[in-house]
This record gives sequence, C-alpha cells and structure tokens, in this order.
Amino acid sequence: MDILALLACLHSCLTPTTLRQLSRITLALLTMTGRVTMLGISRWTDDGGSYRTVQRFFATALPWPHLLWLFVRQHVVQPTDVYILAGDEVVVTKAGKKTFGLDRFFSSIYQKAVPGVAFFSLALISTTARRAFPLRIDQVVRTEAEHAATKAKAQAKKKSKQPAPKRKPGRPKGRKNKPKTEVTLSPELHRIQTWVQALLHLIAGRVALVYLTLDGHFGNSPALHMVRQCGLHLISKLRSDAALYEPYAGPYQGRGPRRKYGDKLKYDALPAKYLQQTTVEGPIETRLYQAELLHKEFGQALNVVIIEKTNRTTHKRAHVLLFSSDLALPADKLVDYYRLRFQIEFTFRDAKQYWGLEDFMNITGTAVTNAANLSLFMVNLAAVLLGDVRQSDPQCSVLDLKASCRGSKYVAETLKLLPDKLDESIVVRIFRQVARLGRIHPADPHLNAA
Repeated sequence: MDILALLACLHSCLTPTTLRQLSRITLALLTMTGRVTMLGISRWTDDGGSYRTVQRFFATALPWPHLLWLFVRQHVVQPTDVYILAGDEVVVTKAGKKTFGLDRFFSSIYQKAVPGVAFFSLALISTTARRAFPLRIDQVVRTEAEHAATKAKAQAKKKSKQPAPKRKPGRPKGRKNKPKTEVTLSPELHRIQTWVQALLHLIAGRVALVYLTLDGHFGNSPALHMVRQCGLHLISKLRSDAALYEPYAGPYQGRGPRRKYGDKLKYDALPAKYLQQTTVEGPIETRLYQAELLHKEFGQALNVVIIEKTNRTTHKRAHVLLFSSDLALPADKLVDYYRLRFQIEFTFRDAKQYWGLEDFMNITGTAVTNAANLSLFMVNLAAVLLGDVRQSDPQCSVLDLKASCRGSKYVAETLKLLPDKLDESIVVRIFRQVARLGRIHPADPHLNAA
C-alpha cells in the first residue's frame, strides 16, 4: 500500500520532511508489534526513520486539527451523507510524576479518580456508515483556580452532610430571581466551547452540522447554554430522577404572572398521550414516549424522549431520559443520534489497543499532544484502509490488517537478500501467502489462489 499517496492531501500543512517522517511512522505503526513507543516505532521504520528522526517528529509542533480534518475531508466525507458531532473525554493512566498535565481524573473504567492525563475529543459521526472519525483531540490541563474550586466543592459537600440550623419558613429576605438565560460557564465548559468553535470555523462550508451529542455529564443547563452559543443543538441525557413538568395549559387566574409549570411528570404512570412506539422482544417490553417538557433549571423547553423498559415476567421497570434543545427533532432520530454517540468510545478503544494511546512515554507538552493525536490519526487511517480492503475481504479486521502489513515487510526484507530477481507472479504468491500468517479471520482462498 502506498501510504505516501494517502497522505498527499496533507502537503499544504506539512513540510516535505515532516510528511516523509509521518509516512514512515504510520507504516511502522501498521507493521509493528509490542508497545507503541518512540523506540518501538524506530525499530520498525525503514531507512530514514532512525530513533533521532522519530524524536524530532514528536518534538515538532504540528497543526493536528487541520491534519485530521484534511484527511477526513479527502477520504471520508460524502456530500450526500448526514453527520453529527460528538464529544467525550478519555483518561490515560500514568505512573510517573513528570508527564505534562498529570493530574487525577475520574475514569469510568475504574469508577474512581486515577492519576493520569485526560484528553477531550471531538469526532464526526456518519449516520450512514455509523462510525466516528476523530477531528480534534486536546489535552485537559486544569488551572489552579479549578483545583481550588474542586477543593471548595468537596468541603461544602462535607458540611452539607452535617445537620443545618433550622431557618424560618418562606423566602429569605433580599433574595431575588435570577434570569435562567444568564448562565455562567465553568472553566471546563469554556475550554470545550473554544474547541468546538475552532472546529466549526475550520470545517465551515464543508459539512453542515446541526447537533452535538454529549454524555450524561453534560445533561444540564450550562452545557446546553454553551452548545447553543456555538450555534448547535445539544443531544444528551438527563438524570433518571429529573423533575420535569408539563407546560401549564389551564386558565389564567386573573392576577399575578401567568402560571408556567403544570403537573409534575410521574415516571411510574407516564401519560398515554405521549406514547410513540411499543415493541416487545422476549420478556422485555419497550415503550417510547416523547413530550415537550419543562425543567426549572433550564431556560427553555426541552424535547424529552423517555425509553421505558418493563420485564413482563418480574414486572420490574427502568427508564432513560434523553433530551434535545431542538423541539422539532423526532423521537426515533433523537434516540438514534444519541446511540451513535457511543461510536466515539470505539475510537478510544482502538487508539489504546492498537495505536499507542495507552503506551506513550513522552513527558513534554508537545510530545504528549503529538502522541495522542497520532493515535487518533491512525484510527482514521486504518478505517480508510479497511474500507478498501473489505471490498474484496469483508472479514478483515485491524489485527488482520496489521498482520498483512507485517507479513509484507518480512517478505520485502527477505527478497532483498536473494541474489537473483524472482518472477513477478512468484513474488505476488509469496506476498499473499506470508501476509496470511497471524490473521484472525482467514482470507478468501479463491483470492489467494488467484
């Protein structure tokens, strides 16, 4: 495979030297085994890819958002496809003490805060191909003010557990209403908003984006306000016990402000008028409800979809609350778009398992950024390569692709030692035979016999 031809679309952002280094490093990542470190990469590169060359590459500040977008635009984006934007954070554990941005971050894998580094990624998700393509990944570096705010929040939480003195009933004197549209963004939301706006500016006019889907951590009013300021609609998840109200539709009482909130939604007896769909699979009955509801913490009405599952044998119930700021979004699309958000998790899995997101040993800020972005870039590159290979080999996986590249390298190195030049048909048969070694899925025998 001609890696340099695939990377030719990046020539406007990289110097010829850096582009050659990137092509050699990506080819080494496709063929290598073991941990993905700078030393490991240098052992699998061809001529011109020494350890010092790999070090120079990782020490060079590169415009990764432009590189990722140019590659995806050239090889992935289709004008007839519909895309949504997804964002999520990934935590990489680190045992050292000198890595740039080292801190304690909550890991969903360990279900606790662990020492390491964190990155926030934005990915373009194709609703047709149903997979995510990373466009931007930035390291999360907390400021001293954020550390102080976290400590203050923890101390306030401890104090809240102690019995508070009983106060007089009614509203405290001097308390005033605060407009719900005036939301103060946290430093975390400020960072994410900056990254989202920069990405939208980069891809403006190429892909029409309407929705940004985030996980339940961002199912709150400040996150919705942040997304709306970026010109997008938010799709996220609410707490299962969120206090939702129907809009008041009764008569005006004749005095005071008009009533806004109606009856509170009861999850154990959802109104039949909101039912959209009912499906049964075995003992599980799934009901889909959709309604325009109000939440006292949000400054606007929400398009809420409630997925209720009931075990008809045990009569146990569970429900999930999805919502969007787009009141016209149908229930089936809202659910489908939120399900597609999980595709960004697969990019993290592949980056850690195959492309070194969990292995890098760099400690400087530039090198850490390059290591993380390179691993996500390889996710996109592998997706493009697999898309071509699967036209003739539908069962080919990432491990099969790496095994084929590694076998091809072994054959190429062996042929260099032969004194005479072999017939081209024999060379092709050797390549195909050796490339099958180490595959997870067996190759098509008719293809190998050709």
